[in-house]
Amino acid sequence: MSSLLFTPLQLGPMAAPNRIAVAPMCQYSAIDGVPQPWHRQHLGALSVSGAGVVVAEATGVVPEARITHGCTGLWNDGQERAWADIVRDMKAVGPGLVGIQLAHAGRKASSQRPWEGGAAIPAGAAERPWQTVSATVTPHAQGWHTPEQLDAGGIKTLCDAFAASARRAARAGFDLVELHAAHGYLLHQFFSPLSNTRGDAYGGSLEKRMRAPLEIAAALRGAWPRDRVLGVRISGSDWAEGGAGPDDAVVFARELKALGYDFVCVSSGALAQSKVQVGPGYQVSFAAQVKREAGIATRAVGMIVTPRQAEDILRAGDADQIALARAFIDDPRWPWRAAEALGAPAPVPPQCLRGRPSTWPGAALLKA
Repeated sequence: MSSLLFTPLQLGPMAAPNRIAVAPMCQYSAIDGVPQPWHRQHLGALSVSGAGVVVAEATGVVPEARITHGCTGLWNDGQERAWADIVRDMKAVGPGLVGIQLAHAGRKASSQRPWEGGAAIPAGAAERPWQTVSATVTPHAQGWHTPEQLDAGGIKTLCDAFAASARRAARAGFDLVELHAAHGYLLHQFFSPLSNTRGDAYGGSLEKRMRAPLEIAAALRGAWPRDRVLGVRISGSDWAEGGAGPDDAVVFARELKALGYDFVCVSSGALAQSKVQVGPGYQVSFAAQVKREAGIATRAVGMIVTPRQAEDILRAGDADQIALARAFIDDPRWPWRAAEALGAPAPVPPQCLRGRPSTWPGAALLKA
């Protein structure tokens, strides 16, 4: 039986050579939003893996959109040039589509890098905190910054910023843009009733809570070329009483499809203090419901580790594509091992063939 994981996947106007996606992974290593040599080697290695899609980390559309001072950006010419160089190199060494995730951290912005503590940067600190924004003035958690509530004018300004970054991404050569609307960041802050308690046109009912995310999504859609891929990472559950759930995600996905989006990646959590029931494939049921009820190409993500697990999700019809992140940190050649395990041809560059089991007897010793 042939492997579904290693069959091509049509995503709107473009085809990925297989159904493996590298999910965006923040590296917190940029300088003034400009990706550095670390990003070049990190993304280059992921491209060599042969994954069908490789998506670069959450990238701020304005300086205040970044999670930390070390996060990448795409709002000026220097950042655009740096990304263009990286994209060129990624396409030179790997067969997959090259993407970038455009994002705004909202009230979770102006924080320390994880290895510095990950908390909000204190007022007056040498790290230079900045004013955050959100759907309301409610902080992310105790000890975090009090955000400014975005009004209609502020939302329109962000629509323009996302559109401008999309145009820069196109000029830089990216095949795919993924809009970040999950993980407790700005668009998710508008979407969830736990973080959006406003009573105007941008809060209250699900329709009103989706208004700002959909206005931003529409602006991005208008700026991104129709011959390239466009998707959104959405949240399948807030994992908290009174929060958004999979039924809400289905409605959101339908609206995104109507706008002309090609896929959704279904994640969850990270908005409120909640007990997420983490386990193997713990978010797959959310993706399955969205795929079944919204009729849009759907990517599953979250504690998907083994090749057989990924293959079984596809065979069950629960998703069209599988995204991994930490598994790639552990093994940047994950698709090669997956192909061996599933009996599919491994997407190995010719420069690396001499190290494969079929040509190098030492490979057996590595497994001993």
